[in-house]
Amino acid sequence: MNKIDQAESNLWLDSWRKFKRDRTALFGLFFIIFISLSIIFLPFIYQVSVDKVDFLAASQPPSWQHLFGTNDLGQDQLARILQGGRVSLTVGIASMLVAIFLGTIIGAIAGFYGGIIDNILMRITDLFLALPQLPLLLLIVYLFRESIKKIAGAELGVFILIVLLIGGLNWMSVARLVRANFLKLREMEFVSAAKVIGAKPSRLIWTHLFPNVLSVIIVAATLSVGNAIITESTLSFLGLGFPPDVPTWGRMLFEAKDFLTSAPYMALFPGMAIFLTVLSINYIGDGLRDALDPKR
Repeated sequence: MNKIDQAESNLWLDSWRKFKRDRTALFGLFFIIFISLSIIFLPFIYQVSVDKVDFLAASQPPSWQHLFGTNDLGQDQLARILQGGRVSLTVGIASMLVAIFLGTIIGAIAGFYGGIIDNILMRITDLFLALPQLPLLLLIVYLFRESIKKIAGAELGVFILIVLLIGGLNWMSVARLVRANFLKLREMEFVSAAKVIGAKPSRLIWTHLFPNVLSVIIVAATLSVGNAIITESTLSFLGLGFPPDVPTWGRMLFEAKDFLTSAPYMALFPGMAIFLTVLSINYIGDGLRDALDPKR
């Protein structure tokens, strides 16, 4: 291992030590690992049908037979929460990847080249920031949901539409962060030295500058997942998310809204799943921000 690799290894180890000292960040990390392992492996152990309708068991409170109770159709709530967790987390991660990709590309180009390119890209960014996100999301999903269902199918079509919309409307903060760091870094000596030896712009961006803003992107990506989960849950709660036969945490809240007085547990468990997952992701993001901050 050369000195550069050893220095990078020590940097990440030092960041991990700082992260471990943050108890809320550790709680978030452990809970996310727990919920991820649960939604992946627990359905193989808890083999209860997600779609089975049993009106004789409708709206039953939590019991040994149904640990989280049943909904108004007699469907097991725990099984549906586990299945819904797969959908919600997949949407969150996929939307984050779209937002990070767009934000990194636009921010890197704007910050590296500056001038008129920077002005044009930042004005586009300002335009997207000025858009009312939730009304625009609702309008686009309402207009294009049926069309994309015919092309890609009910589940996959809605998944693609929601992921592209959430990611396409949440890249602006990433672009601003990347741009600000690129503007600062491009004036440093190591960039000037790379230019002198003939490094191409693409090499300067991705080899010399991008690794120096990776910590900022990691923090933004972490927080973006939580925002995407909230947005998807909001769409599902308003009835414009996945089809009714696809359980998501937001859809379960939508179905439980009429039973808040008679069966509050129908809303309690999916609501707690959303709350604890997003809270844990935000704790991880805060911990990463402090751990990767060189000033600390």
